[in-house]
Amino acid sequence: MAGPRLLERVRGAIRACHYSYRTEQAYVHWIRRFIRFHGRRHPAEMGKREVEAFLTDLAVRRNVSASTQNQALSAILFLYKAVLEQELDWIEDVVRAKRRVREPVVLSADEVRALFAHLREPYHLMALLMYGAGLRLRECLRLRVKDADFSYRQITVRDGKGGKDRVTVLPDSAIPGLERQIDRARALLAADEREGVQGVSLPYALARKYPSAPFALGWQYVFPSRTPVRDPRSGRILRHHAHPDAVQRAVKQATIKAAIAKHVTTHAFRHSFATHLLERGADIRTVQELLGHSSLQTTMIYTHVLQRGGLGVRSPADSVARRAPEEEPR
Repeated sequence: MAGPRLLERVRGAIRACHYSYRTEQAYVHWIRRFIRFHGRRHPAEMGKREVEAFLTDLAVRRNVSASTQNQALSAILFLYKAVLEQELDWIEDVVRAKRRVREPVVLSADEVRALFAHLREPYHLMALLMYGAGLRLRECLRLRVKDADFSYRQITVRDGKGGKDRVTVLPDSAIPGLERQIDRARALLAADEREGVQGVSLPYALARKYPSAPFALGWQYVFPSRTPVRDPRSGRILRHHAHPDAVQRAVKQATIKAAIAKHVTTHAFRHSFATHLLERGADIRTVQELLGHSSLQTTMIYTHVLQRGGLGVRSPADSVARRAPEEEPR
């Protein structure tokens, strides 16, 4: 039977790889479900057949999405390779679910303005940065004071998707709001020091390497949480960044108030950033760098929504259509 000791080994291996806490939670969740699905048998006693049975159950009976199924598979592969240290000769035969490619939701400039009009601070500033700099939601929330360069009008995104750093543009319109947010972070830092909070949460072992860093202004989150929380890994009381769910709720409510019928999430701001840059003549490789895409093919999806129609063409009906005759009286 696989017990807590195995899961502790999983957590240790994940932390040794410097994976995020969200990834740790997800992997432990799927490994635990995999073990329970097979009657708590130890994974070392199982193989390809058991993995395929579990994935099939997720797809057929649980009706999960392809991305969820692939996340479960990634967790199981990590278990076998990094923890159990088993060579998986059969892994190439395991069928991976294919994600359906969906067209991105893009807002028009008027829709962006209408939505912004119904957002209060700090959510207005968050949306402005996601739209104006092409940030993902978590990249925006993880933004630290030192990552905003007002002199060069640029933002450095640290440890983005795929563990990559990149530099993107800092909108001039966001600077006044950013300065106010930094003042708020400075005031919270002073209050935390008075109340015994152990500083801001830091990645990896930086807090041990640089003991003063948790109390340095540069390391503070631009969008700090309202209250300090207990860090799940260290157990220390720290100041974390704002919760993503609160941002999603604010955007959803603003979408309803603005009477926008599209399915708008925070990621629509990033899609709109890329599309509007291309509409204004920006080079697609520049947009690729600003978004942090590894492949140009990923950025190419935004060319599909430019101008008119799905492929950016004008309908031939527009050149021959004439005014419809008025309806004949009955």
